[in-house]
Amino acid sequence: MIKNKNLYINGCWQEALSNEVRTIYNPFDKQALVNVAEGGREDAKKAIQSAKLAFNTEEWRNFSTIERGRMVYVLGDLIEENKEELARLETLNTGKTYAESIWDMDDIAGIFRYYGGLADKNEGEGIASPNPNTQSRLVKEPIGVVGMICPWNYPLLQAAWKIAPALAAGCTMVIKPSEFTPLTTLFWTQLTEQAGFPKGVINTVLGPGHSIGAELAENPEVDMISFTGGVVTGKKIMKAAAGNVKKVALELGGKNPHILFEDGDWETAIDFILNGVFFHAGQICSAGTRVMVAASIHDQVVKHLEQRIKKIRLGNGMDEQTQMGPLISEAQLEKVSNHVQKAISEGAELITGGKKPSNPELAKGYFYEPTLLVGCTKEMAIVKEEIFGPVIHIEKFDSEAEAIKNANDTIYGLSAGFWTRDVQRIDRVSKALRFGTVWINDFNVYFVQAPWGGYKQSGLGRELGHTGLEEFQEIKHIYQNFHPSPLNWFGN
Repeated sequence: MIKNKNLYINGCWQEALSNEVRTIYNPFDKQALVNVAEGGREDAKKAIQSAKLAFNTEEWRNFSTIERGRMVYVLGDLIEENKEELARLETLNTGKTYAESIWDMDDIAGIFRYYGGLADKNEGEGIASPNPNTQSRLVKEPIGVVGMICPWNYPLLQAAWKIAPALAAGCTMVIKPSEFTPLTTLFWTQLTEQAGFPKGVINTVLGPGHSIGAELAENPEVDMISFTGGVVTGKKIMKAAAGNVKKVALELGGKNPHILFEDGDWETAIDFILNGVFFHAGQICSAGTRVMVAASIHDQVVKHLEQRIKKIRLGNGMDEQTQMGPLISEAQLEKVSNHVQKAISEGAELITGGKKPSNPELAKGYFYEPTLLVGCTKEMAIVKEEIFGPVIHIEKFDSEAEAIKNANDTIYGLSAGFWTRDVQRIDRVSKALRFGTVWINDFNVYFVQAPWGGYKQSGLGRELGHTGLEEFQEIKHIYQNFHPSPLNWFGN
């Protein structure tokens, strides 16, 4: 259980300076779960100063990379030991199924172990010097204080993508979880007290983005901002960070095409389409809501999708029979509904779903039926905009060139996938798609060893893999002359 529901600053649990609290609700039935502290700008400033002091003290800076890695690895062990309780809190707070939450916790444990093992293997390298009797080398050092602004859909998982490499690099941090889903981050923060980190290295501040997030972005004592969320907020963070030219890493979502060519195994692809959209009710940055289908197989694909979608079981995420839980909030439910209604008004045909479920057992929650739309075109808003809900919209195409052109016709560039048995097509299409990740005969797969991030307005930088660690490092060139001699350039 969560023992502490307050802010965690400089190794101490403390109430917000305003003494305000926020009630956290279960999206399944809107029942209140707990009250947590609601911080503001002054709390964020305290946390930033704590992180700055910790970064500048010898205690943290004198930890070897091996020692840092060991502590990060321990966090992975602690997460595994407590994964059932973490998964329970995640399901209660987000509405996703317990099975999904358990998978998340296993992933998170692996992420901390990966970066714990990588901490002492990415310190620098020697480079060739053009001058005799000299030595030139590159060293990698922590960037400093990192402000981390985390999303509500994967509260602890996507926080771990930032926290684990930042700690392995030697940074200190202020973590701001979403004000709607702070519970697993709070529990995780409790676990960090067992891992041996010095006071001030890890600070967790709860509260809204317009105050805490803004302070992290604007404060000159913060050396880097790592943000996962929407494009609009990402642009605001970039603008605020420009005032003191701090580094910015952004993951801003996507509009991810899932392409079925006529020679692909479309019957198998059906499973991957469903998983790519209805996992966590479509509240995933890599959701493949944009399904593009070759004209020759279009009708068969639609028929099979309709049959499968109608069988999806909605319910309480704690019920093992549930396949899809609710959306996170009333605002998100309204957003998804508006997207669907606008698509219909623009000419899309509703095949199934498109409303709140009639089951009275679901009436209290933020549920929306799994939805299938056909007859969509790239001009429609639903094809251009991120939905973040359980909606598949299908576009028909006649040629490979048309599929590639339409898939790339987006402001986003996070991920894409396609199905084909043609080896030459695999080479052509994978090169032509302008997305950070391209899946071939698969969809929505990620693992910690591979970098994650997007082209265009899907963001800046990469998380995960070696590059995820390097995001939190500065590169310093050290040049040493062992036998300096006079230059005799001036004044002789």
